[in-house]
Amino acid sequence: MPVRAEDADRFAPERAYLVGVDWGKAAALTAEESLTELENLVRAAGAEVVGGVIQRRTKPDAALLVGSGKAREIAAEAREAEANLVAFDEPLTPAQQRNLEEKLDVRVVDRPTVILDIFAQRARTNEGRLQVELAQLEYELPRLRGWGGELSRTAGGIGTRGPGETKLEIDRRRVMKRIATLKGKIKDISRRRSLERAGRATLPLVAIVGYTNSGKTTLLNRLAGAEAYAADVPFATLDPFVKRARLPSGRAALLADTVGLISNLPADLVAAFRATMEEIRLADTIIVVRDVTAANLEARAKVVEELLAELGAREKPRVDAFNKVDLAPGFDVGRFGELGFERPLAISAATGEGCERLLELLDELLAQEGVRVVAELVPGPLLAEVYERGRVRARDYRDGRVRVVADVPAELARRLEAYVAADEGV
Repeated sequence: MPVRAEDADRFAPERAYLVGVDWGKAAALTAEESLTELENLVRAAGAEVVGGVIQRRTKPDAALLVGSGKAREIAAEAREAEANLVAFDEPLTPAQQRNLEEKLDVRVVDRPTVILDIFAQRARTNEGRLQVELAQLEYELPRLRGWGGELSRTAGGIGTRGPGETKLEIDRRRVMKRIATLKGKIKDISRRRSLERAGRATLPLVAIVGYTNSGKTTLLNRLAGAEAYAADVPFATLDPFVKRARLPSGRAALLADTVGLISNLPADLVAAFRATMEEIRLADTIIVVRDVTAANLEARAKVVEELLAELGAREKPRVDAFNKVDLAPGFDVGRFGELGFERPLAISAATGEGCERLLELLDELLAQEGVRVVAELVPGPLLAEVYERGRVRARDYRDGRVRVVADVPAELARRLEAYVAADEGV
């Protein structure tokens, strides 16, 4: 149905003017790189970028972040560009957001709000949608207009007494009640997820992590023959996705795609999505995917390392997979080994280059976690489990039995003690 002329503005994309701040100190990304990243995020959220500016400051202005003089300049430039949205590349306090909207006479959002908006668009599962809603409500609760930080009028005081409740207080109570409900639902889902993990605990888990838009989902599809949704946009995948893959030794492993990491992600947002990122913390091994076409590759690597440390996964065995080498002829992966990256490997998830070697490295890493056994078994479920969960180094057929040399998980090794080959002793 055609859009009426009087409704055209309702369906037109928002026109966003971007504001970044250079604090004059070392950071993972420069102010220019960070603002470019915000531009990509704003476009991914569905808005049109019509301009931007970077201000250099040594400390934030408590009321307006950028100061009153700069705020006036931004207001004039945003009007000239016919912007109806101003997006700041910094988290804003509730007071700063209110003051800026009054000063600029236009709607104001910050970087976390843009990220949450993308998350809301990308969430597909019930768990993902609940986590997004919880994060949004917890972020917006202190931004409700009215009584500042007070969430209740029962304490009394000047300016708080009067008949009945304000609409704002009713809104606050509704939001807080919804937050409590969401936390309960997410807790129930987490319990179910824990039971699911217990059911698949017999197989090793490999988490695929990396900066957003680095090609993690494409790599999972390549390694596991999956068909998960993948797109060349930030946060194309939000919900965790686990797929079984076969390694060169014949053993099976579970590959888990995870939500992309990004710079300047506030701690409260990381906490809100900790359940989604739990696969990283529980993984036996991780693949850290790096986008070799990114202009700020090493800066992004620093961001990923910081977030991995925050998630308790920095010391896990890993492969650093440098992806998209098909788009970067002459890329030299060797120098990254000298910089301290672990098992650096050049790959292309799109073409398959280097992916066989990646599977071999995963096989070797997981084998290091196993126990070497030599056992004689009859064909049957236990022998099949050795092939499924372990790495068989050698096998020999003897009088209807199979003598295997294999690296297996400690729990399986204990069950195989009764089948130790006679010439190996106990």
